Amino acid sequence: MTDFDALVDRYLAVWNEPDDATRRKAVDDLFADDIRYVDPLAAVEGREALNGLIGAVRQQFPGHTFTPGGPVDGHHDQVRFTWTLAAGPGDPPVIGFDVAELDAGGRIRRVLGFLDKAPA
Repeated sequence: MTDFDALVDRYLAVWNEPDDATRRKAVDDLFADDIRYVDPLAAVEGREALNGLIGAVRQQFPGHTFTPGGPVDGHHDQVRFTWTLAAGPGDPPVIGFDVAELDAGGRIRRVLGFLDKAPA
């Protein structure tokens, strides 16, 4: 497993964490203070806002889990990966593609997200 694979595993684990306090600590560990997250449905800045967004997504999709959707590709300070969000086996209702940029300390400072498939 490469460092980028481990980073994406940690990233998805944050999105899957149900406990707000545990998730907030993981957000603090993984993301830069000035994290900026942007996708077609949201744009937030800062760890508190990101943690709130993740909590809202978890409420919107209870029982769903984020999993890798294919191989991770990274170089220098950036990584790209596909993910799925599903409640179990079968056709996932949400599929996305993210590009994350790291700061000098290896924390994620920017995420640019795209939705390839989403419920209407």
